[in-house]
Amino acid sequence: MLDHVTIGVTDLKKSVAFYDSVFGAIGIAQLYAFEERFVGYGTKGKAFFWIGAREAPLTGAHIAFAVDSRLLVDTFHRTGLLAGGRDHGAPGLRPHYHANYYGAFLLDPDGHNIEAVCHAPG
Repeated sequence: MLDHVTIGVTDLKKSVAFYDSVFGAIGIAQLYAFEERFVGYGTKGKAFFWIGAREAPLTGAHIAFAVDSRLLVDTFHRTGLLAGGRDHGAPGLRPHYHANYYGAFLLDPDGHNIEAVCHAPG
């Protein structure tokens, strides 16, 4: 069972603006900030996604967030683009994963691959 994930970011302020926007679109909020070095996001008082200031990020991470509807996947992608993310896969079905896999992919300001996915039928 996954408890939390932390990724490194090179510009904490820029990344906070991006994640505040993208996560707000899917019901995840900023819960903690420590010494201008780490920020934690989550729900119900539990932070499960953290960003931390680093001189150089390690990219190649792929982190997917499950959402309850295809509309939320669409909102995640649209909001992420407006917040400075780069498209890495427009919202849509990915039948090669499974028949109801509806996802969208964004690259955050440091190039991390962030996804929202809905597994429910259309």
